[in-house]
Amino acid sequence: MQFYIFAPISQTLFMENIKNIIFDYGNVIFSIDFKRVQQSWNQLGIANPETFFGHKEQDAIFDKFDRGEVTAAQFREYVREKTNNPALTDEQIDAAWNSILVGIAEGNHDLLLQLKDKYRTFLLSNINAIHYDYIMNYLKTDFGFDGNDHLFEKTYYSHLTGKRKPEPAIFEQVLKENNLKPEETLFIDDSPQHLEAAKKLGIQTFLMTAPDTIQLFAKREHLI
Repeated sequence: MQFYIFAPISQTLFMENIKNIIFDYGNVIFSIDFKRVQQSWNQLGIANPETFFGHKEQDAIFDKFDRGEVTAAQFREYVREKTNNPALTDEQIDAAWNSILVGIAEGNHDLLLQLKDKYRTFLLSNINAIHYDYIMNYLKTDFGFDGNDHLFEKTYYSHLTGKRKPEPAIFEQVLKENNLKPEETLFIDDSPQHLEAAKKLGIQTFLMTAPDTIQLFAKREHLI
């Protein structure tokens, strides 16, 4: 995998009162590619891949899959129905869906461990069973990690909690379970709609937008 370092987009942020950091996963820690997965869906026979699954719009099946309300088998069957192709194999569907997953830039894990020493850090990810299994295998194969738990005080995966961003309930759960004060908590995500939900609860927010990265952000804000 190849990763490229770009100059950061300037955003003003004051970190003096921040004691806790909640991280999104996709396109904050783990790089993902919406165009690539849309091409994959199109190749399987999805007529409108941009609206089927995009950054700001997606079929309702993905929300249900994120919450664990449908199984991987049910998700695959839905894809077969949408493509009108019952012959699609599990492997073909999983490969298309997993094509969104690019990987983790060198240095991200080291940064997270350094931040964990200075702040209370948490992972809050909208994810599903297929992506979760792929990423757990990737972390084990490429880094020798048994998941992400050692990088954070606590991890929250939507398909295990039954809640997903931007639903207020998942933010409230993280705050309550860990006795976090919203005004002392920073949430970093790449989706504006997720940040808006957090802001309404008083959480401080930062929009991660390419070509910015968490490594550039940490250096710019003197987090370590």
